[in-house]
Amino acid sequence: MTLETHHSVALDHNGVLSGDFRHDNDALQAKARDHLWMHFTRQSNMHEMGVPIIVRGEGHTIYDNQGRSYIDGLSGLFTVNAGHGRRRLAEAAGKQMEELAYFPIWSYAHPSAIELAYRLADYAPGDLNRVFFATGGGEANETAWKLAKQYWKLQGKPLKTKVIAREVAYHGTPQGALSITGIPAMKQMFEPLVPSAHHVPNTDFYRAPEHGDDLIAFGQWAANQIEQAILSEGPDTVAAVFLEPVQNAGGCLTPPPGYFQRVREICDKYEVLLVSDEVICAFGRIGNMFACTTYDFVPDMITCAKAMTSGYSPIAATIISDRIYEPFSSGKVSFPHGYTFAGHPVSAAVALANLDIFEEEDLNGNVRRNSPLLRAELETLLDNPIVGDVRGDGYFFAVEFVKDKATKQTFDADERERLLRGFLSTAVFDAGLYCRADDRGNSVLTIAPPLTTGPKEFAEMREILSDVLTRALEVI
Repeated sequence: MTLETHHSVALDHNGVLSGDFRHDNDALQAKARDHLWMHFTRQSNMHEMGVPIIVRGEGHTIYDNQGRSYIDGLSGLFTVNAGHGRRRLAEAAGKQMEELAYFPIWSYAHPSAIELAYRLADYAPGDLNRVFFATGGGEANETAWKLAKQYWKLQGKPLKTKVIAREVAYHGTPQGALSITGIPAMKQMFEPLVPSAHHVPNTDFYRAPEHGDDLIAFGQWAANQIEQAILSEGPDTVAAVFLEPVQNAGGCLTPPPGYFQRVREICDKYEVLLVSDEVICAFGRIGNMFACTTYDFVPDMITCAKAMTSGYSPIAATIISDRIYEPFSSGKVSFPHGYTFAGHPVSAAVALANLDIFEEEDLNGNVRRNSPLLRAELETLLDNPIVGDVRGDGYFFAVEFVKDKATKQTFDADERERLLRGFLSTAVFDAGLYCRADDRGNSVLTIAPPLTTGPKEFAEMREILSDVLTRALEVI
């Protein structure tokens, strides 16, 4: 391979990593085993094998505490869109901390939250002009559902409380957001959840149950399943539909042409709010500040988080249409909901600086120009016998693995365990690429690099994946 990986680095104290720090690995691993509870992770793995410890990032490269380097092929967690090591963002945080480190937006305001709300409203389509801040994507979706319920009560329609989402879709881990999530295995241990969430087929055209030879017809069929669900539940009981523009879980499931236009028609017909969950898709991942712009539809609410600050500080938002805001704009009505750190001065200041970088460096344009090149590199992997499909949009792609390409047969549970967790996750990382193997739905590997990357990095990632997937054939 032409890519140099795992090379040693020696940095001074300002660079975090030093020779002495590298020798502390045993101590760090012991502390992690004894005290750290990682998220969405089998703790047994850490006890048996230890955990990778990442100490530094620069551009699209991350470094562990042993001095090895890796391409960040997942932007942290679909988050570090402007790339690692942006001193400008650190300086924005420091400046804000010196001026006003914290103040809530409960009956008070501060300039950075005001300016960020204005900026987000300016980017959003249509009349989405009102911004309610939170600290994470799940909180933003929780906010949207609660707001939809109260809005319909204020409209004299108190029975409109239900939501409709798609199968396998992930919308967060709070009790309400988890109910909206369409992944049964993630929910069973926490039941009973918030009632009244219902799920319809997603837009996985690779496994289309209807119209598998006609993408547009399939899209209309999938959208019409939302209408059938509304009719089945009763239009007077359905408050909102939650959809990601590109569904992450299941492997970058893109909308067929006309899909969102049909969904918008259905929601308008039955007076149901449309929520565009853009926690991953916003801020350039699909080539525009908001993916609903890419796919030419105007929702009633947008939920967003992650890349608003490129992950440098936590923040999230629910962006709301003037129509939904109107009954809250006068009289004694309030929305009794909020979070201590929502609209945090430091996070808002970092977000503003991050969005400046987006505009000055035309990161959205970079995605639109280079997305076809990323797709082309990944599509070369289709030559491998276990690669059944490559799909996605922008800088957001998935490679699906199958046991039989002709029949699209999936791997069984034992085979998935051996392939994804037993081999691919470790082998790809050891080869110098950080990305994500996932089997929520079908078996996929997701690539979502920082928006600053280009053809050189695409080729390096493809070379690593090609080599590892060739070796994977021996595992299965």
